[in-house]
Amino acid sequence: MPAPPPFAAFEWMIAWRYLRAKRAEGGVSVMTWISLIGITLAVFALIATLAVRSGFRAEFVDTILGANAHVTVYSIGQVDAVTGRIDRTMADYDAVAARLAAVPGVTRAAPLIRGHVMANAQGRNTGVEVYGITRADLETIPRVGIGADAQGDLTRFDQGVAIGSGIARELGLALGDRIRIISPDGVKTAFGTSPRVKAYEVVYVFTAGRWDIDRTRIYMPLAEAQSYFNREGRADEIEVMVTDPDRVDDLSLDLLAAGGAGAQLWSWRDSSGGFLRALEIEDNVMFIILSILVLIAAMNIVSGLIMLVKNKGRDIGILRTMGLSEGSVLRVFFICGAVTGTVGTLLGVILGCLFAIYIDPIFSLVNYISGGGVWDPAIRGIYSVPAKLELADVLSAVTLSLGLSWIVTIFPARRAARMNPVEALRYE
Repeated sequence: MPAPPPFAAFEWMIAWRYLRAKRAEGGVSVMTWISLIGITLAVFALIATLAVRSGFRAEFVDTILGANAHVTVYSIGQVDAVTGRIDRTMADYDAVAARLAAVPGVTRAAPLIRGHVMANAQGRNTGVEVYGITRADLETIPRVGIGADAQGDLTRFDQGVAIGSGIARELGLALGDRIRIISPDGVKTAFGTSPRVKAYEVVYVFTAGRWDIDRTRIYMPLAEAQSYFNREGRADEIEVMVTDPDRVDDLSLDLLAAGGAGAQLWSWRDSSGGFLRALEIEDNVMFIILSILVLIAAMNIVSGLIMLVKNKGRDIGILRTMGLSEGSVLRVFFICGAVTGTVGTLLGVILGCLFAIYIDPIFSLVNYISGGGVWDPAIRGIYSVPAKLELADVLSAVTLSLGLSWIVTIFPARRAARMNPVEALRYE
């Protein structure tokens, strides 16, 4: 008579019988449920963490690259013979911008004026950063220009300023209101430099999605900014956007050549690369910690199987005397542990995916129960908890959970398979 194939129907039947322990063997049943719940919660925590991790990175990179320059080109500067200060402004900024825009891979090159000033309205004051830019260049800035989450009309940009929604809330401003811009470096007179104060109409209010941009940034027409900051006929820097920001370093030599003698570069990796590297290290550490959590949950399966093998010693002896092979006994108990790990993994995947999909209403409920203030955008830089489900993250969690739960199951199953039937039945 030929030997039955591995994982035959009777092996599944016996394993299913053991998984449904009798009331008298309730300890085994309890351990099975504990193992199942442990694996489910561990996989859920792992997938939820990976989804939030991916969401954070995608959100931060998107906001960093969205309204900010991928590369900033500025001049190394020359020493002013009168003041003795280093003048880093560019007089031929239009020609430099044209050369930079012609570099393959560059999508936009925009001259900028930048200055830190104080904004005043409704009796309130706040520090802001003013960007002088042309309307055509402003319209193409992601998360700020046309198509962004904004209010107002950019066609009227030359008649006023565009401000972030955080500044509007801070100063109580709305479209059509006037905001006063105060700079300590104003008009130069025989008695020194007097502060410059000028009021502008708010014609556009944007929400870039990053707190430090919405709360501090004001866009002003380039010509007006040149006059306001005493930069007549000059620009502070050139803002460059590229097709593939992740490969911005590959364009460095071409951008330096196009920028001319004395040009220097400052990329988004220089400004935020350290933060992203720290985030990546934190992600890896978190994955390792949660992997240990999955391992601990998988060890519960071992405990349950050891108890099951001990309680079923008499059954194992009878089955062996009836002709059941060691391999069949091993597979029976392997099925018991593997089914628990597999079902727990599937439930954990479902819960983790649901958490990532419905994270906004879940977080809103938590925020409501706690009375609000759980998430401070001033600290985190973004307005809500992001989550992004990626197939690679889900597959890594599934592979880790199934691999651990199946591997640890082998050891108690081998112990059951090697049990001597004579010893098992000696005292029965």
